[in-house]
Amino acid sequence: MSQNRAAPLPFQPHDDDGPVFREPWEAGAFALTVKLHENGAFTWPEWTEALSTEIAAANAAGEADLGDTYYHHWLRALEHLIVAKGLETVPAIDARMETWRRAYLATPHGRPVELDAG
Repeated sequence: MSQNRAAPLPFQPHDDDGPVFREPWEAGAFALTVKLHENGAFTWPEWTEALSTEIAAANAAGEADLGDTYYHHWLRALEHLIVAKGLETVPAIDARMETWRRAYLATPHGRPVELDAG
């Protein structure tokens, strides 16, 4: 690993080149988290606590850790932290998810998903 590259986060899937993402949404969730941190929305210790809490809750609930759920935990931690910090509400997040779902279902395969401006 080069000297300029940060060490992987605890439990984060990675290889010698850096983080490994199975799906584009995982990279998006990662990038959004880093950007929110850079903009001062939360500290890195707050983030690691939120992610650790999600992973521990999943383990306590008996969820199998097959290596394919890491970014699901990541996304839940990000959503909870965003709500806890007052950056967004649960209903607003749910509404945006529904908007994306409808847009995705209405988009022909291979075309970019476009959201309404409203």
